[in-house]
Amino acid sequence: MQNEVVSREEWLEARRALLAKEKEATRLRDSVNAARLALPWVKVDKDYVFETPEGRKSLADLFDGRSQLLIYHFMLGPDWDAGCTGCSFLSDHVDGALPHLNHHDVTWVAVSRAPLDKIAAYKQRMGWKFPWVSSFGSDFNFDYHVSFSPEDLAKDKVFYNFTPMQPADANDELPGLSAFYRNDKGEVFHTYSSYARGPEELVGTLMILDRAPKGRNEDSTMNFVRRHDEYEEAAKAPSCH
Repeated sequence: MQNEVVSREEWLEARRALLAKEKEATRLRDSVNAARLALPWVKVDKDYVFETPEGRKSLADLFDGRSQLLIYHFMLGPDWDAGCTGCSFLSDHVDGALPHLNHHDVTWVAVSRAPLDKIAAYKQRMGWKFPWVSSFGSDFNFDYHVSFSPEDLAKDKVFYNFTPMQPADANDELPGLSAFYRNDKGEVFHTYSSYARGPEELVGTLMILDRAPKGRNEDSTMNFVRRHDEYEEAAKAPSCH
């Protein structure tokens, strides 16, 4: 379906009206960012241990000498054969940002409950370089509300994205992003978490598609996305697009 075709003058008028909304959105984003930075912090007193290629590490160790840590809660459960497609889509955008993050005092680490060997195999398949560790056997994923046990899913509600939700709408693993700060005394604080579509702005491809003539051209949220090594196979299948 094609949009209305108008004169250059009419287009310019419509574009200026959209520009006003875009500027409003930019100012709102600046306001949201300021409110995010002003959030109170929570001290992390629990000892979390992660399995890493270099051995067992604490949450404080994951900072890798920096004061800020971003953890992406990557959906890859202990019995999963492959990582979540959406998490993989987001993670395709991380490696290029790592030098900029690291030199701005920020460490990025992905965390999943899958055992380390399964993480390593999938990471190799995808060709990624960012740090990725296992929280298998730890309460970390459960405490940050991105993993749910069979007992959790058997309850009336589960807690995700700061809201009780129906277990039927949940999963054993769900995505999220959490931020932490480590001070000079070695104390660690939880400063921020975001779930569901919250980390969407990290996915540069979506931001580019939003400027394309057909936008995201999706029937449901990111239904067009495949793991980057699966597109050739997907292209052979019938498509309504």
